[in-house]
Amino acid sequence: MFRISLVLSLLVFSLSAFSQKTIIFCKTLIDGTGKTITDASIVIEGERIISIGKKEKVPAGATLIDLGDFTVMPGFIDMHCHPLGDGDDDYQTYHLKNSSADKALMCLKNVQGMLHAGWTSIRVPGDLDVGYAHLAVRDAINSGMFEGPRIYGAGHWISVTGGGGDLNFFSYEQSGVKVDGLVVDGVEEMRKAVRTEIKYGSDWIKLLVTGAFMTAGDNPQNVHFSKEELTVAIEEASRRDVPVMAHAHSAEGIKMSIKAGAKTIEHGSFLDEEGIDLFLKNGTYLIPTLTIGKWFLEFNENSQALAKAIALTKKYRPEVEAMLSKAIKAGVKVGVGTDLTGTNPEYCANEFSELVRLGMTPMQAIMAGTKVNAEALGKIKDLGTIEIGKFADLVAVKGDPLKDIHELKSVKFVMKDGKVIKSEK
Repeated sequence: MFRISLVLSLLVFSLSAFSQKTIIFCKTLIDGTGKTITDASIVIEGERIISIGKKEKVPAGATLIDLGDFTVMPGFIDMHCHPLGDGDDDYQTYHLKNSSADKALMCLKNVQGMLHAGWTSIRVPGDLDVGYAHLAVRDAINSGMFEGPRIYGAGHWISVTGGGGDLNFFSYEQSGVKVDGLVVDGVEEMRKAVRTEIKYGSDWIKLLVTGAFMTAGDNPQNVHFSKEELTVAIEEASRRDVPVMAHAHSAEGIKMSIKAGAKTIEHGSFLDEEGIDLFLKNGTYLIPTLTIGKWFLEFNENSQALAKAIALTKKYRPEVEAMLSKAIKAGVKVGVGTDLTGTNPEYCANEFSELVRLGMTPMQAIMAGTKVNAEALGKIKDLGTIEIGKFADLVAVKGDPLKDIHELKSVKFVMKDGKVIKSEK
């Protein structure tokens, strides 16, 4: 009898704890759909939002979080970041210097910093590891072992021999050195690589369709995969309901990737008018990763390891930005992605101001880092906007980001899953 009573008591206690309500008051609510509410109230039960409206009387037993004059928004989503790194500019050999365990610890530190800066969800498009360290961190966070943002993404990038994911500066005698991606040639190797990535937990597939800015011995203007290789990669991924992100700088690589069925295009540097039309026709998302170029020029201008990336950024930045402005004006679905490591998480918010500089309104930029990215992730039912039934992933700033988008670099309050992560007043 005692055991039954104990079980019932614990059950009642658990249900009571789960039904505990939290109410947030704020001066302005930007809900992520393009609407604002002044003197707003958000009611949260457990991990989800149950009510939104004007400030109301706080019910007995509810917890009030009064954010005063703050502006509340949905949690930010970074669709392109590499949290295994530590800011080392020797990008191509970083994976050889540390174990997967070392990098997992670095990743945990970086993503926790990102969470405290307002990034409640991130997508990792492969990272600097021969193993799957960031996916292990994802699973540990999901299990409740550690605090951190939601993590989605690919274990590795898939490249061709001599492509942007290969090591092209070692001699022939050193050809056995491991790379931090999967190098494939031909349809069957591609099929095997996609299946392997999914086997070990990738919920996205990352394809290096063209050369890259940061790697030696390849040209970002070149297409590296054949049409057949690209087609089979997306067919295999689609068979398992796994979306594909395509690293594509060249105009032809962008268009090939969209036609083959990639869900997102990463970088899209040399976009042309035909490419813009294809984005609009197919509903493909563009993640332009502007902040990495800003970071190159502000902090790494004298780096020898990044000399190629810096030279290409300086040479092509005006035309790249001009075409991106056209894409924004045309209505291409552009999302926020920083291409950074997370070692300086506040700096990541520059992606919002860069999009504003190129033609977005502050509201559009906020939506690019919330609603648009949630749609691209396929998680719009749970994330990206402040609406009834969605996870209570919220951030707040002291000022008005619709007047000054740089306010997003100074997040004062963060909530994930209804739990307060950070609160500074």
